[in-house]
Amino acid sequence: MSETAVLTAVDAGVMTITMNRPAVLNALNPAMLDGLSAALAAAKANDSVRALILTGAGRGFCAGADLGAASMQSGEHDVAQSLRESYHPIVLAMRQLPKPIVAAVNGSAAGAGMSLALACDVVLAGESASFLQAFTKIGLVPDCGSTWFLPRIVGDIRARAMVMLAEKIPARDALQYGLVWKVHADEALAAEAKRCAEGLAKMPTQAYALVKQALTQSAANGLGDQLEVEALLQAQASRTDDFREGVAAFVQKRPPRFSGR
Repeated sequence: MSETAVLTAVDAGVMTITMNRPAVLNALNPAMLDGLSAALAAAKANDSVRALILTGAGRGFCAGADLGAASMQSGEHDVAQSLRESYHPIVLAMRQLPKPIVAAVNGSAAGAGMSLALACDVVLAGESASFLQAFTKIGLVPDCGSTWFLPRIVGDIRARAMVMLAEKIPARDALQYGLVWKVHADEALAAEAKRCAEGLAKMPTQAYALVKQALTQSAANGLGDQLEVEALLQAQASRTDDFREGVAAFVQKRPPRFSGR
């Protein structure tokens, strides 16, 4: 793992993961992919980390795969193998991580970079941010989950247009389409993302883990099956210390003190 391709910092229960190749708009190369994978594993293993922020250094969030890499230009790059071994595990780890992830999209999120943003749980964007399904511009197919995320988020009509027209989507349009939760002034984005993540870190994290599991399973379930999933997960949630603390705090009319257990 490169020590500079991905930076991590932990404060107030929040791990901030910063993609750190600003000269190339944080394009994804092997060092960055390894760094992201390691950071997610570290966040999962660290009980003091209760929420995460994913962002990019400099003026961009992530430009997608580094097309300037020698392996990409030589024709020797096995794209399918690379996706299966290096990209897919990161997207799955983000969705399966039992802790909430806040995306702070600063600047461009293109190609696989847009997929990484959509894999987060709460997506915040700066006013100058943009989203781009750039794949067809170079004769490729969307990957890293974009063909799964987009129809579910924006609907089939918009998903097809985004992918086929490959037009840049400004942050305000992305908000209207449901791609992001909120848009903030560029200079306020980092602070707002930290405020959001710190708020999540103070909440019952076991419930968030179960919420993420329920939402993921809902994609393949009918209503009856999903009602059963909710029942089973609710039973788990009701046995946690945080549930008992939440009820006690409500009855006693005081702020809850969640432990994450």
